[in-house]
Amino acid sequence: MGTGDPLGMEGAHAQASGMGGMRAAGDLVARMQMTRRMRLKEAKQYVAGKLGCTPRDLSDPIAMEQIRLEKGLGTLAFTSSVHPDQPGMMEAKFNISKTLDIPINCVERFKERARL
Repeated sequence: MGTGDPLGMEGAHAQASGMGGMRAAGDLVARMQMTRRMRLKEAKQYVAGKLGCTPRDLSDPIAMEQIRLEKGLGTLAFTSSVHPDQPGMMEAKFNISKTLDIPINCVERFKERARL
């Protein structure tokens, strides 16, 4: 991509890592490592416990799709069937915040600005 590319590196990064705003189980584990300073094994156990699965299920795309559907955490468009009744990006983030019992900046800002 050259400097004349309107998307530039930001667009490439968003496409490569953004997943349309949804987060995979690995991102949930990483969030626990960063926000609660948990070690990897501890973070996996915490997330698995909150999701009602085993740490091994976190890397199973079929198990995680079912868990995401049940918990309202949103589905990943490139790995899942279309589920029109499932939450979109913001609603999924609200549900992730509630499920993992952690603050998420964009959720907190949304609540503040919407006066929720």
